[in-house]
Amino acid sequence: MKVGVDLIEIERIANALERYSGFAARCFTDAEREYCESRGNPAQHYAARFAGKEAVGKALGCGVRFTWREIEIAGRPKPQVTLSGRTKAFAEKVRAGAIDLSMSHSKGLATAVCLVADRDA
Repeated sequence: MKVGVDLIEIERIANALERYSGFAARCFTDAEREYCESRGNPAQHYAARFAGKEAVGKALGCGVRFTWREIEIAGRPKPQVTLSGRTKAFAEKVRAGAIDLSMSHSKGLATAVCLVADRDA
């Protein structure tokens, strides 16, 4: 079992969304953007997903060496993680099993915890 944790300031993501027009499209899939934009405070939901992607990368052991859109987080209330591309290939190479993700946010912070089971376990 591997664990990954991340914590991010929501304001940091809000600033990135405001300052860089391509930020959301570079980091989030169409489905993720549609979900976040449908919420009352989109930056809060983008931040939780950003933290989720970081936590998944840490738990897989690849850190941030993945393409942001290759980790998709969908579902509510329990988020589901779907991998694609090189990130999926890396997960297969390291024999990663089931991925369990939990995300949360407060007024100012978003956090995520990810557990990746060993495939052989």
